[in-house]
Amino acid sequence: MREFFKYVFATVVGFIISIFVIGLFFIVLISALVSSIGDDKKVAVVANSVLYLNLDKGIKERTPNNKFEKLPLIGSGENIIGIRDFIQAVKHAKTDDNIKVIYLTTSSPSLGKATLKEIRDALIDFRSSKKQIIAYSEVYSQDAYYIASAANKVYLNPQGGLEFKGFSSELMFFKGALEKIGVEAQIIRVGNYKSAVEPFINDKMSDFNRQQVTAYVSGLYDTFLNGIASTRSIAKDSLFNWANDYKIQLPQDALSHKLVDGLRYKDQVIDELKSLSDIEKDDKIKMVAINDYAENVANEKKIGRKKIAIIYANGEILSGEGNDESIGSERVSRAIRKARQDSSIKAIVLRVNSGGGSALASDVIWREISLSKKVKPVIASFGDVAASGGYYIGAAADSIFVQPNTITGSIGVFGIIPNFQNLLNNKLGITFDRVKTGKYADIMSVNRALTPGERFIIQTEVNHIYDTFIGRVADGRKKTKAQIDAIGGGRVWVGTDAVKIGLADRVGNFNDAIVAAAKKANIKEYRVVEYPEKTDPLASLMQSSTDKIKLYYAQQEFGDNFMLYQQMKKAILHSGVQARMPFQIVVQ
Repeated sequence: MREFFKYVFATVVGFIISIFVIGLFFIVLISALVSSIGDDKKVAVVANSVLYLNLDKGIKERTPNNKFEKLPLIGSGENIIGIRDFIQAVKHAKTDDNIKVIYLTTSSPSLGKATLKEIRDALIDFRSSKKQIIAYSEVYSQDAYYIASAANKVYLNPQGGLEFKGFSSELMFFKGALEKIGVEAQIIRVGNYKSAVEPFINDKMSDFNRQQVTAYVSGLYDTFLNGIASTRSIAKDSLFNWANDYKIQLPQDALSHKLVDGLRYKDQVIDELKSLSDIEKDDKIKMVAINDYAENVANEKKIGRKKIAIIYANGEILSGEGNDESIGSERVSRAIRKARQDSSIKAIVLRVNSGGGSALASDVIWREISLSKKVKPVIASFGDVAASGGYYIGAAADSIFVQPNTITGSIGVFGIIPNFQNLLNNKLGITFDRVKTGKYADIMSVNRALTPGERFIIQTEVNHIYDTFIGRVADGRKKTKAQIDAIGGGRVWVGTDAVKIGLADRVGNFNDAIVAAAKKANIKEYRVVEYPEKTDPLASLMQSSTDKIKLYYAQQEFGDNFMLYQQMKKAILHSGVQARMPFQIVVQ
């Protein structure tokens, strides 16, 4: 009887605790919702204000429509802003008499190389107004310094650090690990440069892969050095030699080599900001964050009945609906179709930031772009990455814009079919037996090795998809299949090289693509509309909260090894025929 009451009591206590936790959860949600409603009010931008840019905070392709984004675990914990809204806000500040100066701070921005350049170019444009940009940080990573070097004055903490060492790209190979656990990666591919499969069959880069990695890392580094050389008035060769010899080790080294304008503490920087914004030394500085300022800009009246539609294609390409962080073929193709059929929309800008994914889903989206091109101008703007399937969906556009450091190309196809037979049979003692009505009824089974006949069938399918891929690109770029095959084969290119070989039309930013679309449509006054429609905040919360909580704890558990965990997970999930980037590019 004592045990019975013990278990009853434990159950009641557990129930009460559960009710309390759930109640607390909903109180937090309601508080966040109420707070977000208040946040919708415009932030007053008074005279002599300082525009605050913290580039270590969240910047994405598109500003999310999520009231709960600031919540930890459930949201990202940050106030996210889209790159276009960020750029528009900086551009608006250029002519806003209330904004006297920009205060820029960043230590280690988690942004792609093309996004960094987009922001940097906007800051350089702001400087043409004769207003000042002051950059300060305790520590600058190379990406952080690349952005900060666009400022009029760059300050570093006297005890801080500035990283200046050159770029490197390190790839991870799983062959040895797979052999130890008894898993074979069965590879079918087209293209010597389609190196997505190499980590599963090699223990180092192939000569072809080393050639392309060397080329694109050098291209990214060239853009990096050119930018700093221009704004800091330092010879590019000098910058290269300083990095090569690791000359910048102490804060004083950065100052003596004129990479920074002074070694200062934050209070000294604040005093300078007060002086530049005509604020008395004892008064409080009038600071407005870029996120709040961008909302004010977005709320201003838009002109023109005619519209230009931006179609965002951001993330992995997959079949189905997808979401704001992935490219679902159904959702995106529906958005393109809607823009095509709307007579008030005079042109379409396809904004791509994707390393690819499903070959079939890519073709579904390509079809809608090719149909739209017959009705109205379609301009593609490639962001950090528009490769493989990401390039596929933009290939039909009238014109393709890239940044010099955009990663693109990777025109190739591959298939990975894992064979777990050795692991299951010999290491775990699990065996399989089967009955089938046809010779190939169990093709693509992961419990045994492929037969020569099965391998031939899959290779034929991959070859067909590749032939279709280069055909789509050839039609869009007005070249022959042979010409595309010569620059395809899975090879990755940087934006400047893509323009030279004809995979892109010109170097230009997101806004340049919008302006080009308006010009081709012969319209001067217009407003921009964005598709697909953003996910409803509450629906997004209910759909993604569990995944975000899992992701949060995985990041905490794996720490610096979280990327390795993600790559292994993707390797398992992405079996079958794919049109995606060779690997996840991380340049440090």
